[in-house]
Amino acid sequence: MNLDIQFDRVLYRYDEIREQLAAGDTQSFAKLSKELSDLTPIVETITALNKARVDMAEAEAMMADPDMRELAAEEYYALKETLPALERGVQIMLLPKDEADEKNAILEVRAGTGGEEAALFAAELFRMYERYAGLKGWRFETMDVNETGIGGFKEASATITGRGVFARLKFESGVHRVQRVPATEAGGRIHTSAATVAVLPEAEEVDIHIEDKDLRFDVYRSQGSGGQSVNTTDSAVRVTHIPTGLAVACQQEKSQHKNKATAMKLLRARLYEMERSAKAAERAADRKSQVGSGDRSERIRTYNFPQGRVTDHRINLTLYKIEEVMSGNALDEVVEALITADEAERLAAME
Repeated sequence: MNLDIQFDRVLYRYDEIREQLAAGDTQSFAKLSKELSDLTPIVETITALNKARVDMAEAEAMMADPDMRELAAEEYYALKETLPALERGVQIMLLPKDEADEKNAILEVRAGTGGEEAALFAAELFRMYERYAGLKGWRFETMDVNETGIGGFKEASATITGRGVFARLKFESGVHRVQRVPATEAGGRIHTSAATVAVLPEAEEVDIHIEDKDLRFDVYRSQGSGGQSVNTTDSAVRVTHIPTGLAVACQQEKSQHKNKATAMKLLRARLYEMERSAKAAERAADRKSQVGSGDRSERIRTYNFPQGRVTDHRINLTLYKIEEVMSGNALDEVVEALITADEAERLAAME
């Protein structure tokens, strides 16, 4: 579709909403106010773009005047450099939004191949995201952790709450590979281990409806690392969604009620993500996404400690600052690059 036609539609809709609100449309006030808020930055950018185009045309006309040529040419070429960035900015704003982007996220990290070293790496990844969340001003709440005896995590989950959390973290889902000499390795040989990361949009009850008859709850005694019981009551909860076979367990809290609530939150998120993934696969059946499918079986990133590098294989990005990435400080560089690649791929698909 012609870009200017898209602009006209946005401007028309913006004026239409303002008129409806001015007329006192109280029934749809909240919905219209939200839409107006979403459209305002787009309209402001379109307005800036249109003004730049007018100013550029005027400067070009003024270049015919010998007395104004030099000054007009300076303004003309400055505006000419500005226009592409403004146009791209509007195009990105007009890209279809992922309805889950503004949602909070549920993070799940699991040790993969590599035994104890994989569990240690899983724990480090979990802490990396915790530090990153802190730097972004998000709230990071651990939901459940299954520890090993020497500080590793077999699996761990957390809720991350804040503005645009899922939009920034959704490309983290996949297999994260680590290459380094394990602390337990006497021979100094480099080992390769892996951990899987899943980032799920937190689902509300309105997003996904679950019938009580489709659920089976099992309670059991919580276990600590090494298999020892850490609780004298049956407080751990496993909930199974019978139609899909999905099962979620939680034993972090001493309260069975709290563990049940946490398990339900995890289950709801997984079912919502299954539904989202099915729709996305249907929409993208004819093309392969540049930044990957987000499938957890797909190796997305390698952390090579001897070389001090982090490589994201989906966009061929390599940063030689592994400590900064693991501390959360440089993770934004990877996240921004992935978002930019996704935007570029979606823009190209619309052409």
